[in-house]
Amino acid sequence: MSIATTPPTTPTRALRATTTRASAPGDSAPLAQARQHLRPVPDPGRAALGEARALPAVLSESLVVPTLTGAVHYANFDHAASTPALVSVKQAVDTALRTYSSVHRGNGWASRVTSAWYEQAREEVRAFVGAGAQDEVVFTRNSTDSFNLLARALPRHTEVFVFESEHHAALLPWPARRTHHLPVPGSADDAARLLRSALDEHQAANRLVVLAGASNVTGEVWPVRELATIARRAGARVVLDAAQYAPHRPVDLDALGVDYVVLSGHKLYAPFGAGVLAGRRDWLDQATPYLAGGGATKAVTEQGVVWHEGAARHEAGSPNVIGAIALAAACHALRTHRSAIERHEEALGRRLLEGLESIEGVQTYSLFAPDHERVAVATFTIDGLDSSLVSTSLSAEHGIGVRDGKFCAHLCVDALLDDPYAARPATAVRASVGLATTAEHVERLLSAVAELSANGPRAEYVNGPHGWAPVRDPRALDVARPW
Repeated sequence: MSIATTPPTTPTRALRATTTRASAPGDSAPLAQARQHLRPVPDPGRAALGEARALPAVLSESLVVPTLTGAVHYANFDHAASTPALVSVKQAVDTALRTYSSVHRGNGWASRVTSAWYEQAREEVRAFVGAGAQDEVVFTRNSTDSFNLLARALPRHTEVFVFESEHHAALLPWPARRTHHLPVPGSADDAARLLRSALDEHQAANRLVVLAGASNVTGEVWPVRELATIARRAGARVVLDAAQYAPHRPVDLDALGVDYVVLSGHKLYAPFGAGVLAGRRDWLDQATPYLAGGGATKAVTEQGVVWHEGAARHEAGSPNVIGAIALAAACHALRTHRSAIERHEEALGRRLLEGLESIEGVQTYSLFAPDHERVAVATFTIDGLDSSLVSTSLSAEHGIGVRDGKFCAHLCVDALLDDPYAARPATAVRASVGLATTAEHVERLLSAVAELSANGPRAEYVNGPHGWAPVRDPRALDVARPW
């Protein structure tokens, strides 16, 4: 199996346990003092593209964060983990809170308004994922919740097929004895071959194939339509993990040839605790309710319970109305501005990946090929530096937020970093672009990574029980509680 990485340009250095540079003088300046001397950083990312008005605004655009030597505008490269809230999402939530009340079982005016908005939110999400009138749209807590719901709804003896490159949310919920793990593919053709072979080998009346829209690790866009066609021809159903895909590309159940789609609001600029499982209703209507309780019941008698069909069957209890409304507002904004968002992310993502690949001592990773289509995500390592130290240094010294680790996709990262000829670290750094990222942020990240690769961190760090931390850190950690 061939998994592509950019070739190393220098011999790998031994992993550093400590850093090489002492703290800069003046590191004790408090954040409040630094703010007084902070000059606004222009936003060339949007201005250069001429799309400042075309892109939805996020609440964190003006966020200033402390560094070891002052304060800077926050450079957000952690969209793949959680996105900031859109301004329009906050406005929708603020409006909904004024009349917030119980749903579906109240005749007060506030309850009727809240109930109407909740069901209208369902229809907005239906349009966002291209679900038809015959499909079900169930509100959940997140993608993990959605996959667990579908796993509970599988008919008996259903065989599940899932690539080991999947996020844990899509990899782990299925019955162990009836789940077939496909190896991490080395190319799109390899993925098709592996799936076809597995389906030929394991026949069953009901089969489900689990596919990612975009890799949670590398951002590469999977050949969903091709793989779904293979599954359909074998009589299998397909569920699409769109958590990393939907913020960046349009989702359409029919166009992609899938039966179900799963997504999370916290990766769609609606961090209010809502997710979705949308798709064919027959398995869902035949399954035992995901949660037993009020709202899922038609009738409860001494003889037993009659359960609802439809979304209500799996939405017992008081639903997360605010989360659903927030998610619907985000879906509306992303659909409205989809073309501008794609242009913004494509330009910044291309510059990010090409810039990282040009830095000596930096390795970038891909499942399929370095030039394969991807959303604006780049995963990399720096020779000789622990990835957690890299992310800590980027934050403390440059005000840059990235993610390090295995990104809830351990098998995928292990396969990518497996190199018998080099002492590579066991984890990587992921930089993910979104609406809170600008061209200045990309250039700042590239400059910081080049400096780290050449000289190591500026400050001295210690690796303690809670990970890496600066030996001398003047940043105030006693941030006031928001309540």
